[in-house]
Amino acid sequence: MTDRSSTTRALWRGLRDGSPFVVVVLPFSVLFGVVARDAGLDLLQVFAMSAVVIAGAAQFTALSLMTDGAPVFVALIAGLAVNLRMAMYSAALVPHLGQAPLWQRLLMAYAMVDQVYAVSVRAYEREPAMPLPEKVAYYTGNILAICPLWYVGTIVGALVGRAIPSSLSPDFAVPVCFLALLAPMLRGLPNIVAAGTSLTGAIAFSGVPWNLGLIMAALCAMMAGARTQRVLDRRRAEAPGRS
Repeated sequence: MTDRSSTTRALWRGLRDGSPFVVVVLPFSVLFGVVARDAGLDLLQVFAMSAVVIAGAAQFTALSLMTDGAPVFVALIAGLAVNLRMAMYSAALVPHLGQAPLWQRLLMAYAMVDQVYAVSVRAYEREPAMPLPEKVAYYTGNILAICPLWYVGTIVGALVGRAIPSSLSPDFAVPVCFLALLAPMLRGLPNIVAAGTSLTGAIAFSGVPWNLGLIMAALCAMMAGARTQRVLDRRRAEAPGRS
């Protein structure tokens, strides 16, 4: 049984564990506001894009393609491709949150971002016996630590972006944010192979028009990681003493 106090504690714990990402989410979101305004979006369009999409990498990808004059369908496909990782996140969270009511799952799916997923799944793996209401409360705490800040940051960037000196450009937050997320999750050879392949592919395909090299690198990384996992599984199955 789970009482109200335990779910409240889980909520605060999620809020606390997600709070360190404030130092990267805030400049990341401000940067998007600045770039979006420079690309010609008005204040309402900037906020609407953040509120509807709420996915920094996909927003930057779509915005970059739109700025480069790419067709709308290319921008949409590229944004969806970048966000395909959310499908993998969702599959990984099903064993933990799949029994939650539909309305809760819909809200959690809407607010799923890299930071929320990374922090939550680590907590669930550390405490697999955590009751479902506490898991939902912990996830909600993560959302409250990160998502409102994303909205506020994009508005701030859109309002004051042109007043920020170029020497204080906040674009450092993008690689820092993803390094902070990915480094603790590289737990096995398939993960490392996929990460190395994506890095190599992103550099090799950097000259492909409309940033489509990013998609090509991601596809290569997924295939390399999956292939490595299959090879490891086959070797384990063929090892003496294993079935």
